[in-house]
Amino acid sequence: MATTTKIRPRALVRASGGPRYALALAVDALGTGLLRPFLLLYGMLVLQLSAPVTGIAMTAGIVAGLVCMPAVGRWLDRGARSTVVAASMLVRVAGVVLLLAAPAGHVWLFAAAALFLGIGNQAWPAAHAALVATVAHGRERDAALAAGRALRNAGLGAGALLATAFLAGGATALQVLAGVTGVAYLAAAALAWSVRVRADPAATAAEVAEGPAPRMRMLLAANVVYVFCLNVPEIALPLILVTQLDASPMWSSAIFVANTVLVVTLQVPVTILLSRFSRRAVLALSGVVIAASYLGFLAAASLGHGWAAPAIVLISVVCTLGEISYAGSATALVAALAPAHVLGRALARFQLSAGFGLAVSPAVITTLASHGQAALWGSLAAATLLSAGAVATEKDQGPAQQSPPRESLEREADRLEEVVVFVHRQELRRAGDLGAP
Repeated sequence: MATTTKIRPRALVRASGGPRYALALAVDALGTGLLRPFLLLYGMLVLQLSAPVTGIAMTAGIVAGLVCMPAVGRWLDRGARSTVVAASMLVRVAGVVLLLAAPAGHVWLFAAAALFLGIGNQAWPAAHAALVATVAHGRERDAALAAGRALRNAGLGAGALLATAFLAGGATALQVLAGVTGVAYLAAAALAWSVRVRADPAATAAEVAEGPAPRMRMLLAANVVYVFCLNVPEIALPLILVTQLDASPMWSSAIFVANTVLVVTLQVPVTILLSRFSRRAVLALSGVVIAASYLGFLAAASLGHGWAAPAIVLISVVCTLGEISYAGSATALVAALAPAHVLGRALARFQLSAGFGLAVSPAVITTLASHGQAALWGSLAAATLLSAGAVATEKDQGPAQQSPPRESLEREADRLEEVVVFVHRQELRRAGDLGAP
């Protein structure tokens, strides 16, 4: 099994799409960090909508954005790459324009803006993964996907910090941040489009005979549960710390900052370190680590108010390591399993499962937490362990597994050689018969 054991920055940048594309990712992430964490506040402070109405509109936008994924997958399978990435950014520009144009109290324009932002946010991961899979292969592709995630988290964190510094300006500051976000999306779209990366559908036409995309039912179902770990630092832990343990919000902030720093600094090294193992094994192991961290949160919460908060912060590091392992292997596994001619649809289905998990996780987490911490962490741990087991036991049906084994190829070659020799002899015999008096 080929592994990547060294980090070569220049090679990593090339494998990630090149310097201009990396800059596009950074600008896009920075703009997203300026607005996305504060979209709820924009609806409440600028448009003067109630919190429940704002939340419902945002959720509806996210869920409706998932509907676009099949179309995105088909577009990618026609060869488009950087064009789809740029389109996912331009759609969000339209969302920001609608946001700025919405008058106070106008919920439908806000819902439309959330829809366009949701479409862009859902389409981008699949388009980005398809582009990286086109310019890089094997474990180099895995490292490039990890680098993209690290860069995006860095941009999101920096954008959120900048936005936090300006929030004292109230509604006017939020409108300015939205405008800057739109400009950032537009600049990122132009940079991404200028890369001009495209797959050649003719080059993969021969693979159509290999059959359709692998179903990956277990993997997709497990992914719905796995992605809950992404919302644990932002939703579950602050909910437990503030409402049930009466801890200072400072602890929640510490967890969020630690999560961001760990992802930015460790995503690429950990992905490269684990490249000596199969992607499926790493994905299953990440589920075990995440489930163990959930049980750790349950145990930490029983320590009492003095020790519970710092213990939860420490265990959140374990959860983040599981998240890093998951993120470094899940998309890479889908890209490795899918034949090239259906790569876009496979990545779109994977993003559909991830988007669905992220959409329902806040409601599931808050509902379980209302029944106590044992119900929350016990249920999440059990579901994640079951998902890890499903991932480990599902058989791969990717291109490598669909190809005939070497012994079968050798037998076919022998038969072909026998046919050629037989035909050659027949031609010689006919030539001799024609030449006879």
